[in-house]
Amino acid sequence: MTQFYTLKKQTLACLFACLFVFPVISFSAEPQEIPVPGTVTLVDLGADKCIPCKMMAPILEQLREEYKKRAAIVFLDVWKNPKFGRSFNIRTIPTQIFYNRSGEEVWRHQGFLDKETIVEKLESLLKQ
Repeated sequence: MTQFYTLKKQTLACLFACLFVFPVISFSAEPQEIPVPGTVTLVDLGADKCIPCKMMAPILEQLREEYKKRAAIVFLDVWKNPKFGRSFNIRTIPTQIFYNRSGEEVWRHQGFLDKETIVEKLESLLKQ
């Protein structure tokens, strides 16, 4: 019971931090081209007020630094700019879309996606 209580406290603390401490990184203007030509690209479509999107924000920021110059990590806010949702044909946020270096969509996921899974996908695409 104590482990459950501790886990619950940690989960609530993480949720609080995601909601009120970590900002969601987004483009203030449209990115030039998606997928980014010649590189592996992860596009995360969400909103800065969406709870799972806020939970992913620190993960995306870490990955943006870790994969600098190797892969493009892009966040697009579909509530601020609804045309992104239409152009990527999404129905749920967050949605992550992975593109290979040739610009082909290779994998799509709906909902929160953990860092480990994202890293596996990026590394797999970078080896191709």
